[in-house]
Amino acid sequence: MGRRRDADRVTEQVDTGLAELVPDPDRPGSWTLLLDGAPQSHVDLTDPTHLEFEYVRRLAAAVDLIAPAGAPLRVLHLGGGALTLPRYVSATRPGSTQRVSELDGALVELVRRALPWPTDPRLRVRVADARATLTSSRDASYDVVVADVFAGARTPAHLTSVEYAAEVARVLRPGGWYLANVADGPPLRHARAQVATVRSVLPRACLVGDAAVLRGRRYGNLVLVAGRTEPPVPALTRRAAGDWFPGRVLAGDELDRFASGAPVVRDADATDSTPPPPGIFSVRR
Repeated sequence: MGRRRDADRVTEQVDTGLAELVPDPDRPGSWTLLLDGAPQSHVDLTDPTHLEFEYVRRLAAAVDLIAPAGAPLRVLHLGGGALTLPRYVSATRPGSTQRVSELDGALVELVRRALPWPTDPRLRVRVADARATLTSSRDASYDVVVADVFAGARTPAHLTSVEYAAEVARVLRPGGWYLANVADGPPLRHARAQVATVRSVLPRACLVGDAAVLRGRRYGNLVLVAGRTEPPVPALTRRAAGDWFPGRVLAGDELDRFASGAPVVRDADATDSTPPPPGIFSVRR
């Protein structure tokens, strides 16, 4: 079985590196997308509500809780990958209008061909830079902006600054939400600076993640939820605690302490996010 499944692997050079689509041996119809060996997405073509990556489950939990169940939303996804979260939103919130901005056109075509998403005129995928997409978007045009952008396993510098965050705030409706995947490791300088930077324009926020990552003990993904009103911290806390891999939520005074002393990042001094430790990524082959 392992040899047969391995033969189904798809490997293709795309604009940003070597893409691999690896079949999941435990879930027929499921695939992991890797770019240069780093896992980018996991998608179940038969069940878009199955979310394998814990940080994606945390993003999805935020999407579930920021509006009444099933209510359609207007969502801008910065970074596409295999469209795991857009597929989830289409399934759980029918009628949602979604725009996906993905810089790698060859990757979009690979996913379209090998892992096609259901036809939905409200789901549009465009090849474009994330910040350029923000700049061209109208004021107050989205309920949610989701940022999950990585180049070489690092978030590009121009998507870490206060000028970028101000563009996010501009395109969000007054009650809208920014959800960001922030990857970092000890001593969490990048994550602390991102919290300080985003809160300078979207002051009500919380941070969801594994306790060991939040304490600066290992590299991992944190999900930042930020807006102009209080996030649903109690409900997010329950969802995080009940996950396959239980997590914690930092809010209020705890989040203040987490970001205390961290600088607000500006375009002039922005840098790419912290690189992951060598050898951290692995996928069953």
